[in-house]
Amino acid sequence: MRFSVLGSGSKGNSIFIESGDTAILIDAGFSGKEIAARLALIGRHISCLKAVFVTHEHHDHIHGVGVMSRRCRIPVFANEGTYRGAGTALAKLHKRGEFETGDRTELNGLEIHSFAISHDTADPVGFVVSDGRERLGVCTDTGIGSRLISRRLSNCSGLVLEFNHDPDMLKNGPYPQALKQRVKSSQGHLSNGDGADLLESVIHDQLRCVVLAHLSETNNLPEIAYREAERVVLDKLDLSSLSVSEQQIPTPLYDLNSS
Repeated sequence: MRFSVLGSGSKGNSIFIESGDTAILIDAGFSGKEIAARLALIGRHISCLKAVFVTHEHHDHIHGVGVMSRRCRIPVFANEGTYRGAGTALAKLHKRGEFETGDRTELNGLEIHSFAISHDTADPVGFVVSDGRERLGVCTDTGIGSRLISRRLSNCSGLVLEFNHDPDMLKNGPYPQALKQRVKSSQGHLSNGDGADLLESVIHDQLRCVVLAHLSETNNLPEIAYREAERVVLDKLDLSSLSVSEQQIPTPLYDLNSS
């Protein structure tokens, strides 16, 4: 199984995952044209996609979902709360697939297992994607790292985890007070320290790749997030397995079978 974080942050989020002949996106928060361009940078074409799975209805996660579905003639999978919360943004799709939070969806050799997270949307989820050999856990846009999240992310070969903000930068930054409160609330976003605690709770010997995601461009710096993660993986993982995603460009295409 291979994956790339095509981009992650408040301006757009999307993750490409493939195994064999099956390729999917987790979220499509960029325009269809931009997703196609980012796929080309990792040597993939938009026509390879078989489905889009949606974590929640915020614009930076669903902006391109409708056009991707219609253009590529692929189904979109989300729970009822996300469809309801998205309104017209997810109304015109090639095909609508629906799951209940906690369900496992089978798609051409991939199993996509949703789990509940904590965010200020109708029914937000993370995903664990498995091809029967490797497991990739995706958890961003959550205000807390719950026991359920830790259980679902245990035994994954790869992880994409939220390291959204540095508390001091958020406190002293330009956001209005109400927005600061939202970000640091239990339905907001994980701080670097919170993300590191979640990572520490699921770390194990067979974890091959960890990508830090959804970093705030205003309230965080890649080097600060990396340092927090490094603190918990040091002496437990090869540091070459730890990386930070960016907003503007995709990560490399990571291969979980050989990482």
